[in-house]
Amino acid sequence: MKNRLKIERAVKNLTQDDLAKQIGVSRQTINSIETGRYVPSTVLALKISDIFEKTVNEIFELENSD
Repeated sequence: MKNRLKIERAVKNLTQDDLAKQIGVSRQTINSIETGRYVPSTVLALKISDIFEKTVNEIFELENSD
């Protein structure tokens, strides 16, 4: 799954740690999502979309292999 999480964080000037604290996960989880090693749960994806005021589809994109 592709994502724009790193870009969206940069726009809002948030560190991985800042975002992690806002949604109640570890910085490592944010890093894993950004690098594609971890696919977030629906609840986590919705929390992220709320913070950035974007739809889930604007942040996360399915790939053919998904």
